[in-house]
Amino acid sequence: MEYRIETDSLGEIKVPADKLWGAQTQRSFENFQIGTEKIPQEMVEVFALLKRASAAVNKNLETLDSGRADAIIEACDEVLAGKLDGNFPLAVWQTGSGTQFNMNMNEVLAHRAAQILAEQGKEIAVHPNDHVNCSQSSNDIFPTALHVVGLTLIKKQLFPALDDLAATLEKKSKDFMDVVKTGRTHLMDATPLTLGQEISGWARMIRRNQEMLTAGINFLRDLAMGGTAVGTGINTHPLFAVKIAEEISKLTNEHFQTAPNKFQALSSRDEIAAVHGLLKALAADLMKIANDVRWLASGPRCGLGEITIPANEPGSSIMPSKVNPTQAEALTMVVTQVFGNDTTVSFAASQGNFQLNVFMPVMAYNLIQSIRLLSDSMNSFNHNCLVGIEPNREKIEFNLSQSLILVTGLVPLIGYDKAAEIAHRAEKEGITLKEAALATGYVDAAIYNHYMDPARLTKPQSQG
Repeated sequence: MEYRIETDSLGEIKVPADKLWGAQTQRSFENFQIGTEKIPQEMVEVFALLKRASAAVNKNLETLDSGRADAIIEACDEVLAGKLDGNFPLAVWQTGSGTQFNMNMNEVLAHRAAQILAEQGKEIAVHPNDHVNCSQSSNDIFPTALHVVGLTLIKKQLFPALDDLAATLEKKSKDFMDVVKTGRTHLMDATPLTLGQEISGWARMIRRNQEMLTAGINFLRDLAMGGTAVGTGINTHPLFAVKIAEEISKLTNEHFQTAPNKFQALSSRDEIAAVHGLLKALAADLMKIANDVRWLASGPRCGLGEITIPANEPGSSIMPSKVNPTQAEALTMVVTQVFGNDTTVSFAASQGNFQLNVFMPVMAYNLIQSIRLLSDSMNSFNHNCLVGIEPNREKIEFNLSQSLILVTGLVPLIGYDKAAEIAHRAEKEGITLKEAALATGYVDAAIYNHYMDPARLTKPQSQG
């Protein structure tokens, strides 16, 4: 491999000749050989967008000359177009402010901007700190990137997956609203409901999570940029903070504003903790839905077997014909990962000391992974499982007919104690509820049939 010599404040270092990064990136690459987790591509793109916005604002405020600013903007556009892929190799496990990744971006953009100027016949130096990083600090651009990446990914990836999942559940709920089945609480028999009613609860969980996330991501609209090193805004134009928020809003087609207090914006990651907590809440509901699906589909002959799910692949390497609820299992594994990510994000958010939180790269990694995994797993669960759910009407009717809890329908007429007596008698003597009820003499056949109609018991009833 061929190398070139780059220098920084610590001296000289060899850098691969085919790479655009400089000395600080190379030092980080060599000093942090930890794990396989790299700064996510989504952060690369958001940083390029923020550097583009900064160059444009600095140009307009005349804190950066137009020649360098335009070249930096062009280089940022190349990053966003994927033309400079392979130049961002750094590990998540680096300085907690993300300074080394910020410098990685600064160095690549400075090198490429200088090349662009040279191609125009202009031998103008572009410095990663003085020019690309003008009016910025790692301490304010990294938290800004966290907010922008979180909001945009949730809206572009997570919300479409939520919409599709909810639409499927709403359709299934409507289709199966007349399928009366036994309810279950504490994993034990309970009063009846319809399969459509049961699924409507799942649908509302998804819509409710979307409502909560829609409200929650508004807290990500406050941006730290303009605070620079400690929140004072040292080395920025007085209008930079407001103008950079406006420029980012224009580039993303989302409303962002400058944070009203930059000391909070640099040192606290409360908004990220709150939004990831909402992702955890979504994950908790997805765990419940996936578990319900695999319980209801269990068997098919020796379990509940009240619904059927698609047979997407063989389920066993040894047992012929076995089909497993693999989509539910994949989704629930994602949920456990998101729970773990939330623990990491929560602890990392608690580690702001004085003017800065220094756990930001790991927060970025976990936030982005959670959004990506939830989006992908909901799409997979929806298209490979939920759309194919069908009721097993014969099994549903059999299970319903065996339930002693239907006797609850007689409570308004004869009271709790007499209804319990009927249920206990049916169980002890191995007879039906109707036989037991008629044997007690508390009701006749016509009254029993009226009060014990399972469909009647799935909604509020007028007495009599």
